[in-house]
Amino acid sequence: MEEVKKEERLFCPSAKKCGGCQLSNLTYAEQLRLKEKNVTKLLGRFCRVEPILYGEPYHYRNKVQAAFGRTRGGEIISGVYQSGTHRIVKTDSCLLEDPRADAVIVTVRDLIRRFHLTVYDERAASGFLRHVLVKVAVGTGEIMVVLVTGTQIFPRKNDFCRALLQKHPEITTVVQNVNDRFTSLVLGEKQTVLYGGGYITDELLGRRFRVSPKSFYQINYHMTERLYAAALDFAAIQKTDRVIDAYAGVGTIGLLASDRAKEVLSIESNPEASADAKKNARLNGIQNMRFLCADATEALREMAKAREKADVVILDPPRAGSTPAFIRSVSALKPPRVVYVSCNPETLARDLQLFVKEGYRVKRCQPVDMFPYTLHVETVCLMSRVEGK
Repeated sequence: MEEVKKEERLFCPSAKKCGGCQLSNLTYAEQLRLKEKNVTKLLGRFCRVEPILYGEPYHYRNKVQAAFGRTRGGEIISGVYQSGTHRIVKTDSCLLEDPRADAVIVTVRDLIRRFHLTVYDERAASGFLRHVLVKVAVGTGEIMVVLVTGTQIFPRKNDFCRALLQKHPEITTVVQNVNDRFTSLVLGEKQTVLYGGGYITDELLGRRFRVSPKSFYQINYHMTERLYAAALDFAAIQKTDRVIDAYAGVGTIGLLASDRAKEVLSIESNPEASADAKKNARLNGIQNMRFLCADATEALREMAKAREKADVVILDPPRAGSTPAFIRSVSALKPPRVVYVSCNPETLARDLQLFVKEGYRVKRCQPVDMFPYTLHVETVCLMSRVEGK
């Protein structure tokens, strides 16, 4: 951590209003020490916590979304919601966001004025543009722009797209997503491709991944590579191994593990994500993967009843963590190694305790700083089954 000791604190004029950078009062070195200390406090009773992995703390967010609205004076603005409110803090750029995405959002704001389009008013539940979502594929340079509108009607949409692409020829696809509901969710159910294929393709650790507007994809490209590399290192997969990728999402970890294993079973309950995982496997020419769209707990329970075998189980659950039922199902399957990828060390500590009760020992614990200047920290843990348990 020597090379970051002299780094100055982040200066952002919107920091107090925005609330997105909870640790802007600390240098990056101080942030890393704080996160290491917190993870050690929660997980140090299970095993030694290894030094935190970290990288470039600025401009790492490859997914950027901005809300649109008007000031009381009628000025069209875009930015982020103030923490705990729906008041928009106007921003043109952010030290954590990809500058390409920020530039696109500013251009969209200018075009809204130029084309005399309206922005959404939440109180009146009317207006055109609600949000803009930009996804940047760092590995390939492809860029997706999603215009989230309150109505399907898009006056002069072809002219609007031409003007946007003239300013930003690096954009590879533009999608209109319609969200006409009173909701805190950004994306709605309906969407129309206005330009390109409606998705972008990224490259990560030698694999290609198709990213659509609703796909979950990690927002820090370079640290994602290190996170997944650590998980695969912990898993120590052999060519004869059967691997289960639970809470698989679009199949990222399973796809990366496939060339090391005999077979990978990807389990995901969301039909859209499971369909994306299949497409990603075809995109990479992978033939030793199976995809199960099902509840992971029930799937593992049925496998255990059928006396099926698994050598490694990898799980990457949401912030709420896993469940006692899932952990019991893993234990019934008796895999020798379990790798847990967590975005919340508090729920991870709770779940590790349950794994220990089910006959596992925590062998390694690796924190990864995926989200500099925020309180969030990712952690990878390796567990081994205790002989005779």
